[in-house]
Amino acid sequence: MRWLFLLALAWMASAPSHAADRIRIAAQKTGTLAWELDVVRTHGLDRKAGLQLETVFLASPEAQKIALKAGNADIVVADITWVARERALGGTLKFYPFSTALGSVLVPQNSAIRTLADLRGRKLAIGGGPLDKSWIFLRAHLLREGIDLTKDATLVFGAPALLSEKARQGEVDAILNYWNFNAALESRGFRILASAAELQRLAGVEKPVATLGYVFEGEWAEKNADTLKRFLVAMREAKEILGASDAEWKRLAPTLRAENDAMLDVMRRRYREGIPSRSISDEIADTRKLFDVLVASGGKSLMGNVRALDAAIYYTPGSGS
Repeated sequence: MRWLFLLALAWMASAPSHAADRIRIAAQKTGTLAWELDVVRTHGLDRKAGLQLETVFLASPEAQKIALKAGNADIVVADITWVARERALGGTLKFYPFSTALGSVLVPQNSAIRTLADLRGRKLAIGGGPLDKSWIFLRAHLLREGIDLTKDATLVFGAPALLSEKARQGEVDAILNYWNFNAALESRGFRILASAAELQRLAGVEKPVATLGYVFEGEWAEKNADTLKRFLVAMREAKEILGASDAEWKRLAPTLRAENDAMLDVMRRRYREGIPSRSISDEIADTRKLFDVLVASGGKSLMGNVRALDAAIYYTPGSGS
């Protein structure tokens, strides 16, 4: 029986002191969150944090929101305007900055379009639909210049991937699209006419705002404050790896579906530009300005019952709220 005793001692010595805390995450397989989760698992950041991360991959952001609201996921990445609308309806969702990366207005390298005012009379493709935030900023800015693109340009709304292909084939004069779809165009020589960050500055926002964030129920966050804190630390470490290691991007290249090294380089640069680096208080100050523009220009169709930013939307690690 002595060998059984020794075996039991060996098992107890190697076993973890407690079971890993589980977090259920809903994500898009081709999205930025999926890349970061790959880095977390590859480098053992989940084990280091004592976490068991269970990821379900869903086809769209809307499906992720449904999973969160139905209690089938603990954390998703979603837009701050959606969180604000849910809270205005009595919800308790919380938001923690994930990325400031949005997109840009791109034109072909040899295009005669040199300024935003030159979009007058042109054919402009817009990914994300008529309620896309960058589109609202662009339209609001040009309205102040006496140009109404809804009347003074031909607008094409549609799926980001489809519009990217139309731009590549020369079917539109300019395109306003998300950064990851724009990467293929940038690598083919398209130039940035105006970034989303620049459009925000034109609207009075001092620095780029993280409009995408980790989103979770407030009650869940209170009950799992330590687990959530460890998760956010692990995800920050993943961002730091992607922010510093070009080799990590090479490893991820097949997953990212980068067509070539030039496209991978663009994706790496745009991702790194979008890593949040400001305090929550600084985020709140600029997001207030952003919401003022969105409420005024996007109206109820975009913002629902929201009239201004409620700072309580933000989660502050360590405070439990």
